[in-house]
Amino acid sequence: QSQLAESGGGLAQTGGSLRLSCARSGGDISGYVMGWFRQPPGKEREFVASITWSGSNSRSGPRTSYADSVKGRFTVSRDTNTLYLQMNNLKTEDTAVYYCAGDWRPYSWSPSNDPSTYDIWGQGTQVTVSS
Repeated sequence: QSQLAESGGGLAQTGGSLRLSCARSGGDISGYVMGWFRQPPGKEREFVASITWSGSNSRSGPRTSYADSVKGRFTVSRDTNTLYLQMNNLKTEDTAVYYCAGDWRPYSWSPSNDPSTYDIWGQGTQVTVSS
């Protein structure tokens, strides 16, 4: 049973936008480093973006990391309860099943692009971009 649930996927045209959300059942995500991964059709799962915890005493906010393929187009953000992925200027190659994941590391300021470090996962949401 997945502890995370994604929403917001669907169909978009090239150049369009979508916003994905991810929430945890039975609790918040404040102690987790959170990540987005995706699996394009016929390919392996790949890293999209990661964001560190919601440090309440941080002056600069959480740290983020992005795959080169989405830099400048996608933005990851979070609050105590929900993880977001704003996807702009979508391309056909962004078509994939998108997964959110959580890595229990309170007080960590290191994003992670390694799926093996993540403890909990969602079931995924389909994003399809057509030309």
